[in-house]
Amino acid sequence: MSEQNKTPGLVNWLGYLAITAAAIIPLGVLTVRSGAWQQGLVLYALGCLASAVMLLIGLLFLILPRFALWRAVITRSTLFAIPGTLLLLAQLSGSGDYPAIHDITTDTADPPAFVTAQEKRSKEANSLDIDPEVIASQKEAYPDIKTLHSKQPIEQVFDRALATAQKLGWEVYHKNLNTGVIEAVDTTAIMSFKDDVVIRLRTNAQGTLVDLRSISRVGRGDIGANAKRIREFTKAFRHSETRGTSE
Repeated sequence: MSEQNKTPGLVNWLGYLAITAAAIIPLGVLTVRSGAWQQGLVLYALGCLASAVMLLIGLLFLILPRFALWRAVITRSTLFAIPGTLLLLAQLSGSGDYPAIHDITTDTADPPAFVTAQEKRSKEANSLDIDPEVIASQKEAYPDIKTLHSKQPIEQVFDRALATAQKLGWEVYHKNLNTGVIEAVDTTAIMSFKDDVVIRLRTNAQGTLVDLRSISRVGRGDIGANAKRIREFTKAFRHSETRGTSE
């Protein structure tokens, strides 16, 4: 190969760095899963950000006349940067304007208490204590998160609540009809973050009240994950109740 046609060092480095950035992303995920979640999230973010930078540089190289002879090589290199860039865009688009809280409940006046969750959590996990400032932030950010009401007897509602939790993929580790409490853990798909959920059932003259509380084991903010989990339960529970009534 002549010196004139030799691939420029900048093009070669673009490929090396794009591949490195792509490799950092799964390394970050594995680091989070190993328990070093803070370091893992930093690696994951760096990998995604570096991928986006490499993609932009690659696109710049493609339009510059001086690199016209090596556009095929540049295109192959930038392909490694696309997954990380897409992950970064998905993260940015889904971040929204969420408060920095990780504990959400349907009953802000009297949040359900966990019974056995502490046994499942490490000493470094977030506290299960109620924080009045968190309650105030939740009221402002998630006014739709409310107690579920059912006209059915508590025994029937308990079974539906348990079935709903299991259908959503939660791992139930405590259930007691006598106390009206169900506890479970929900594990996120990619990072394997674990969030604990307690479901509390109580009766009144109109039927049965169902309250939930979902709290993340690590992290200050949850980017709306716990509120989303409660909304998903509410939707699935109401659907199962409606279906059961029509049968």
